[in-house]
Amino acid sequence: MDPPILLVDLDREAAPPVPAGPPERVVVGVSADLPEPGESCDVLLTARPGPPRPWVACPDPHATAARLAEAVTAHPAASIVLAQVLRMGVRLAPPERLVAESLAYSALQAGDDFRAWLAAAPVRTPRPAAAPVRIARDGDRLAITLDRPGARNAMDAGTRDALCEALHVAVADPSIGAIDLRGEGPSFCAGGDLSEFGTSHDPAGTHLVRLHRSPAALLQRCGPRVTAHLHGACVGAGIELPAFAGRVAAAPDTEIRLPEVGMGLIPGAGGTASLPVRIGRERTAYLALSGVALTAAEALAWGLVDEVTAPAAAVSRTRAGAWPT
Repeated sequence: MDPPILLVDLDREAAPPVPAGPPERVVVGVSADLPEPGESCDVLLTARPGPPRPWVACPDPHATAARLAEAVTAHPAASIVLAQVLRMGVRLAPPERLVAESLAYSALQAGDDFRAWLAAAPVRTPRPAAAPVRIARDGDRLAITLDRPGARNAMDAGTRDALCEALHVAVADPSIGAIDLRGEGPSFCAGGDLSEFGTSHDPAGTHLVRLHRSPAALLQRCGPRVTAHLHGACVGAGIELPAFAGRVAAAPDTEIRLPEVGMGLIPGAGGTASLPVRIGRERTAYLALSGVALTAAEALAWGLVDEVTAPAAAVSRTRAGAWPT
């Protein structure tokens, strides 16, 4: 089998041809001159500050490419599947992107890499909440607040289902003109609840559940009316879902990560559908393959968020439900 990654110095050689079928390796291009990148590269790196999309700026692109090679070699199946899903997504309708992502995610859940991650992960105790999502309406404005602050609003099944119920209200009622999505406590959402990872032994069944109870699918329908207010840790689902919003505001302490490839998976809460619309598939692939943390300022420069707010403006309101001024 060929190596799972190909590093190409685009200042010295041409990018490889676009494969006729799904790619079987991750292609990383490095350049100082920023040539027309074409469609065959999955990640594009440069030392030039502030490069245009789809390039990623880094002080030493060749060193960064070497670190990506280590990550891809450590998790080849997840890395290649990520590249395949992102490339396919360009040609798919938005709802179909979620289907492709879920199928790939379910396949990887049955893979050896994810099983190895599960075996090494510490056992975590589930901490379900009786009411993990709050909803309040003021005129034509709807507030949806994730409310598991003790778990940093990690997305367990109960939170997912409650969020779906709240979003169903927004989708069904066109008189709701604005929707504010927030998280209570120190973080907007720290991603999927790790206490539930690996508890299902039926990947096909979980695929169907994932599509039937999908906050991402509902956000695709009402997203233009949504403003997501981010703060603290926004990991996995904590950025995949807000990226569907028509507007994303982030507090200065916002920290964004996509850690799934390091677990033998790909983003599974809609991230391969939502992030590429905002930042392109190449920058999405970089975030997922590298696992690096993106600051609020960096996310603003990329267009992943639309505004960096004053700290007090992005922190979720008290349980009395005060509205921002």
